[in-house]
Order: sequence, then C-alpha cells, then structure tokens
Amino acid sequence: MGKVYYVSKNVGLALLVLAAIALATIVALSIAYHKERAKNRSRPGDGGPDSTSMPTPSTTPLTSKDPWDHYRLPQSLVPVSYNVTLWPRLEPNADDLYIFTGHSAVVFRCVKETDLIIIHSRRLNLTGNHAKLRCLGAVTAPAILKSWFVVKTEFLVLQLRSRLAVGATCALHTEFQGELADDLEGFYRSEYVEDGVKKVVATSQMQATYARKTFPCFDEPAMKAVFNVTIIHSRGTVALSNGREIDAADSVIDGVPVKITTFEPTERMSSYLLAFIVSDFVSIQSNQNNKLLIRIWARMKAIGERQGDYALNVTGPILQFYERYYNATYPLSKSDQIALPDFNAGAMENWGLVTYRETALLYDPVMSSTGNKERVTTVIAHELAHMWFGNLVTLRWWNDLWLNEGFASYVEYLGADHAEPTWNMKDQIILNEVHNVFAVDALASSHPLTRREEEVNDPAQISEMFNTISYSKGAAVVRMLSEFLTEPVFARGLSSYLNTFAFSNTVYTDLWDHLQRAVENTPGIHIPHTVHDIMNRWTLQMGFPVVTIDTRTGSVTQRHFLLDSDSVVERPSQFNYTWFVPIKWMKTGVEQQQYWLLQKTDTNSLMRVSGHDWVLANTNVSGYFRVNYDLDNWGRLVSLLNSNHQALSIINRAQIIDDAFNLARAKIISTTLALTTTKYLSKERDYIPWESALRNLNYYILMFDRTEVYGALQAYLRKQIQPLFEHFKSITADWTKVPTGHTDQYNQINAIGIACSMGVGSCRELIKSWYRQWMANPSHNPIHPNLKSTVYCSAIAFGGAEEWDFAWTMFKNATLASEASRLRSAMACTKKPWLLNRYLEYTLDPTKIRKQDATSTIQTISGNVVGMPLAWNFIRAKWSYIFHQYGRGSFSFSNLVGGITRRFSTEFELQELKKFKEDNLRVGFGSATLVLEQAIEKTTANIKWVTENKAHVLQWLTDEST
Repeated sequence: MGKVYYVSKNVGLALLVLAAIALATIVALSIAYHKERAKNRSRPGDGGPDSTSMPTPSTTPLTSKDPWDHYRLPQSLVPVSYNVTLWPRLEPNADDLYIFTGHSAVVFRCVKETDLIIIHSRRLNLTGNHAKLRCLGAVTAPAILKSWFVVKTEFLVLQLRSRLAVGATCALHTEFQGELADDLEGFYRSEYVEDGVKKVVATSQMQATYARKTFPCFDEPAMKAVFNVTIIHSRGTVALSNGREIDAADSVIDGVPVKITTFEPTERMSSYLLAFIVSDFVSIQSNQNNKLLIRIWARMKAIGERQGDYALNVTGPILQFYERYYNATYPLSKSDQIALPDFNAGAMENWGLVTYRETALLYDPVMSSTGNKERVTTVIAHELAHMWFGNLVTLRWWNDLWLNEGFASYVEYLGADHAEPTWNMKDQIILNEVHNVFAVDALASSHPLTRREEEVNDPAQISEMFNTISYSKGAAVVRMLSEFLTEPVFARGLSSYLNTFAFSNTVYTDLWDHLQRAVENTPGIHIPHTVHDIMNRWTLQMGFPVVTIDTRTGSVTQRHFLLDSDSVVERPSQFNYTWFVPIKWMKTGVEQQQYWLLQKTDTNSLMRVSGHDWVLANTNVSGYFRVNYDLDNWGRLVSLLNSNHQALSIINRAQIIDDAFNLARAKIISTTLALTTTKYLSKERDYIPWESALRNLNYYILMFDRTEVYGALQAYLRKQIQPLFEHFKSITADWTKVPTGHTDQYNQINAIGIACSMGVGSCRELIKSWYRQWMANPSHNPIHPNLKSTVYCSAIAFGGAEEWDFAWTMFKNATLASEASRLRSAMACTKKPWLLNRYLEYTLDPTKIRKQDATSTIQTISGNVVGMPLAWNFIRAKWSYIFHQYGRGSFSFSNLVGGITRRFSTEFELQELKKFKEDNLRVGFGSATLVLEQAIEKTTANIKWVTENKAHVLQWLTDEST
C-alpha cells in the first residue's frame, strides 16, 4: 500500500512543490552551515545568542497547567513531512566534546486554530536564527513573538503574534547543535578499538522518546510523517538511514572535505523508528527476488571473519515467511541490519535499518555456541516481525505497547521455526515467555496489558512499559488467542487488520474488530463470546486465573492467582477478576473437546474420573492460566511421571512441575507435593522439563543457600542430576562429541552446570582440567562453545585470582562479542569478595566495562551468593550516580533492582529495602519504580514462605537424598 498523507489534492501538490524546493536547497544550506556554526560556539543546551528575528529560547519552570505543562502534545498541529540534515563530528572539538549540527524543516497542518507551536526538543541548542516559520499558498506566516523551553515536558514552545487557521499548512525551519554523547540515547556515539586504533561511530536509538534529542519534532507515535534525510559526514565513512541512498556527493564545507549522502523519502512513519548511522563499517549483501536489497553491516574485522553470514542467510527466508503469514509485501526497498559495539537495548526495529547489539546479530561458526545462534535467529525474527506489526501499523500511544512487543514476541517463534525447523522453537515459548511472565503477573503489583492513557505520560513511565508484561504476557495471550481461533483464522484477521491500517495508527480494539470478522466469515469456528468480550478480560485486567478441577465431582472453578495469597490487590477490575478461559484437556491420554470456563464455578461431568483414569488440563499450555487438581488426581499424575513419563508431552511434563511449585508457593497445595513432582527427574532426558524443574528449584537455592537447608538440597539435586550427567558423558563419548539435538545440547549444559555446582566430583575435575589447558595455551581453547559459559563460571568459582585475571585478559582481547559476554558473566562467579568488589568498581569505568553492560554486570555479581551483599551495598552507596547514568530511560535498568533483591528473605533485608526506597525518593527510581514495589512485595512473600516451609523442606530433602 502506498503513502497516506490525509491531505487534499491541492494541498498535496503544494507540499510536493515545497518538498522540491527544500531538497534543492539542502546542499546550499549545508555549505553555509559551517560558517554559521563558527559564529555560534555555545555548548549544547546553553541556548543560542540573541536574534532580531526571534528571541532566545529560555527555560521556564512548570507553574501552571498551560498546554506546555502537559506531557502529551496538543492536537492542534499534525506533521506531514520533515527535511532533516545532520552533520555528526567524529572528532572532539576544542572543548573536548563530540557534537553534531543540523537543520530541519517540518511541514505541518493546522487542524485546530492556535497561536502556539509546541514541539518536542530536548538538550538541543538552537543556533543561528533559531527558527523560521513559512506557510504555503496565500497564507502569511504569523510572526514569532517569543520562544522558550519547558524542561520537564521537553517542549520548545513558540508563541505566535496571530493565530493559525484550520487548514493552514506551514513549515517550521530550525537550526541546532547537540552533543554526540556516549549515553546510548538519541543521536549518540559508540566507540571501539580495532587493531589498536580507537574508532567512533555516530548512531541512534530513538525509541521511545529520544528523537527529540536529535532535532525538534512531534515525538509521539501517532504523529506519523514522511522523513527526507541528508547526512553530512567525513569522507572514508559510510552513512546509513531508513531509506535507500539516492545520492552521495563529495563536497568541501569551509575547507573541510565531506561527503553529503541523501536518502529516499521514508514511508509515513513514527519518529521513534528513525535511524541515522555514520561509521567505517562494511557490509555483505544479497538480493531477494532481484528486488529487495538485504545487507548486514558490522565492524570490518567482524565481517571479514564471516560473523555476519548466518544473519544474512536467515533474513531472507524470515522476511518471505512474514510476507506470506501477513499476506502483505515488505513495503521498503531495502533491509539493513547493523551490529553496534554500544547499544542499550538488544535490538531496535527502525524501519529499513535495524540496529542490534553485536551479540544479537553476529555469529561465528567456530567460536559461537548453539545458544548464540538461537539468539541471533530469534532476535532477527522479532525485529523483522515489527516491520509490519509496529512499523507499518503502529500503536496510537504507549499504553498499548504490548500490541507491538507482545505480538512480535509471539511471532518471532514462528519466524525462527521457519528458519530452523529442527529446533522445535514453538515449544520454547513456554519456558521463555509463559513461565517467565507468570512470576511477575502473579504479584498484586502487576498491571494490565493495556493501561489507561493517563497512567503512561512521562518518559520514565513510557520506559517502564517495556517490561515482561508487555513482551511475554503479550506473547502468551496472543498465542492463546491464535490457539482458540485456530492459526488460519487468526492469520486472516491479522492480514485484514494490517492492510486496512497500513501506514496508520490503531488501538487494540481495532485488532479485535478484524479478528471477529475473520471468525464470522469462517464456517465451523465457534467461540462463546465475541473476540472483544473474551480478550478484554485478558488485556484490561491484570493477572491470570488458577483453574481448579475436582475429578471426583467434575467441579471446575477459577480464581485470581496470587503468589502471596495474603497480598491485597488495590487495582479494581470491572470483570471482578473472572476470565473466559479456553481449556484444552485430555482424559487418560485421549484429547477431549475444548471446554470454556465462563464463570467462577461450573461443572463438567466429563472431567469426573475414578480408578486409574486421570485428567490433564491446558494441554501443551495453550492457555494463559495455571491448573490445580484434587489430591487424588495429583497423585495419579505424579505416579504417571514416575512410571511412564513419556505418556505426557514434554511441554506438559514441564507444566506439571511449574504449576505445582507455584501453587505450593501460593499455599494452594503443599510444598512436599511440589517437590514430589521432581522425583522422576532421574529418568528424564529432555531439556524443557529439566529446565522447568531447575528454574523452580533455583528459588529454593536462593532462599536456602545461606542456611542449613542447602546441604540437604545439594545432596538431593546431586542424586537427581547424576544419571543425566552420566547419560551425556556416554552419548558424547566422554565429552568429545556434541549431542545431535538442539535442545539436547542445552540439556548437556544443564547436566554439567548442576553436577559441578552440586558437588559431583568428577565434574569439578573435568572443568578444572579444561580451564587449565586453556590457561596453559591461550591461543587454543579446548572448551566447546556450548559449554564455555558453564565451564568458565565453574572454573573461576573453584579458582582464585589467577583464574580471574586470566579471564579478564581474555575478555579484553576478545574480538567476538558473544565470547566477551560469556567471560564478563563468568568473572562474577568468583567466591573471592575482594575480586568481586574490584569488579564492581570496574562497572563505573566505561573503559573497562561498556556502559551498555554496566547494570547487567552488577546484576550478575548479585546472582553470586557471595556477591549479593557486596552488590547491594554498592548500588546503595552509588545510587545517585547509577540512576543518573542509566535510570531515566534504559529498558534494562529495572532488572538491576529486581536482580539484586532476588535472595531477600529476612525481615532485616526487607527493612533495608524499604529504607533504600525512603532514602532515595528525591533521587528517584525511573523505570525501576514499579520493580522496586514488586521487590518489596516479593521479599515480604519470601519471608513468609521461608518461615512456613523451611522445616518441611529440610525434612523432605533429608529423607529423599539418603
């Protein structure tokens, strides 16, 4: 579908004339640019010099509720197009600052009479004549009386002498200067060293509210426009943007030799999807159907070592899969993907120019692991899913973020499964998304998928939406919807939605409308209520139900599942925490017809069983809920696991374990019943059930590894893991081969990791010998890439300063990002407090630990039982610095507080946590605000759980480990 401008034909023609004039003058303006900058050498953010045409913008505090006091833009002006020229300097200036200069013209329509132009601008120094207003046709532009910045709402406000009339189309021209800082936001710089030479990359991250740091713009997702981009850059570098390059010309600006690269206009899109990059990177490429240009960009050495080949190989097939799945052609002329040395998020779906951390795009066939390969595949699949769902059709406001991220988080498994069909990726969504988000959504401090708009206003609240609920619950709920509609019906509704709203914005109800039509147009598909009525209960109220089935009576009930049954839910629900629950189930191995639980209590006589018959509900975990049974049925399922576990699917074996452990934490069943579901594991060889068990037992490790229970827990786990360890030793010919299956390779990692940590002697000696061989010959690493993370961590934990220092040296010399990441995590495993404290200090020095990795390194150290109190003391002492460096917009920042407090389970730790909150209220918590509340809630629940279960757990483990 073509561009949609929503303007009349006459206005459209006028805009085309204006655009032609603007494009013709770009080079002339650029040449004059350097002279203007020479006159205005003020630092970014200081405000430009006085001007006769327009007063200098001043900074105004919030004192009233004027239009500029609100975080949302007034609805009086709508952008149509931008002409943006940027010139990043990759060398510092006399003040030792890296800067960029630029000018832009935004064409907008007036849709509501106004004498104000309010546009986003943050930390930009307007230069030259600041801003000029021109209007099209016979309309005379009002003079600009005054202008000012509003720091809190990040607005540039222009007061006009007279009012703009409805229908007027005008262009606002601005010139500006900004800092090309290393803060990973907006237009920023990334640095790396190659062959001993420091190199600088100018790159960008606009989501969610950082485009305004680069140029004045209407920086909200509904304010879509066409962007015409020109980049001035040093010769010998390459410039990239969303559109394909249409012209590149050498020039000289005031004695400086430069190249001026112009790009084709973008499609109509949101400002957060813009991207600009200047680097000396190189690329590899392919052409899909001799039409679509696909390129992978990275550091020259990375491309030379063929680290981009795998990404190039899977991108084309994934794009083709989505074109068929969405029934919509990829709408752009090229697909660039680039690996950046410094990047805060995992990846960003900029339309036509997707940016990645190096670990998410680069794969070395010799040095990278199976896990690295899967990460590259799934992240590419996630970002390419956004090209349609998110970019082509975009949420209207951030309160519906889950529409973008939840959908992409579901579809990435379909795309990855198409690219690698032998990996069984569709099963892994249960571990990675469903079970993952259950833990958060079972808290009283959770929130609905769709929040009220007034709850999501400022940048910190927007960043807070990029959380597990939006991504993983979104994926789980979309998967459930696809399951009960069936995939073909779901895909037809989705295609209709995307083609109807192409290049526009929507709210969640628009998707329900199109899925409902698909249902009504498909014979044989019946659902008990409309898609709206069913799905609103899953998106407009937080949490999920636990469904209890009594197989003695056939009674089926539901209730809101809370991990701490004593917690108080303060968020009201119009649905009274009742869901329309689609239940797929089986009886004694035979699939039954889907059953819908539509109220709190119901009876299904088919679920009444006796004797050796059993009932299993939520087969393949197709629904987003937990299942509880009467004790008799629990007993039959546990007996089945012990006698013939393969009678149940891999996913359902994992589900039984995960449900049981979490029902026990909620005091719905006993802790000993939950532990009993793990007794069969000595016979289990599949990855997903083992991973489910280990994640749940990890909670016991966190609660008890500082108590006398830990010895008995080690003994029990050692007994259960030993057969799996011996199994992999056997099938790998004494660790010399790699298991064939994708998930078998993961389970081999589990077998070695748990065996070593639980004290299997032969495992420890194996690990030490491998690491010693590597230390003796650093140029030859004998450890298989799949096992490196586990081996590095264990060897450093067993060793001392020599092992740690060796890892640090190898980390600093690593040329593959995934290898550096493994070593960075492994160094947090040491048991030497002084080494951990030294490592914590390294996180404050970006020459040692990159800013993008600082908070995750602190979090990894806190995962070590020795490192936890050190990391806790460290962030309390350094909170103001850490917050101002990372806390305002970093999507990963919230993980820091949640990660460090995972072990908290004493009254003393709870009081420390509350005091930390009280002491830092003035500093703030940014995107970690909600996570801090959840940490307090989790700690309170942990205290109660340990008090009530410690003795029972110790007794059970002691009995079973002997």
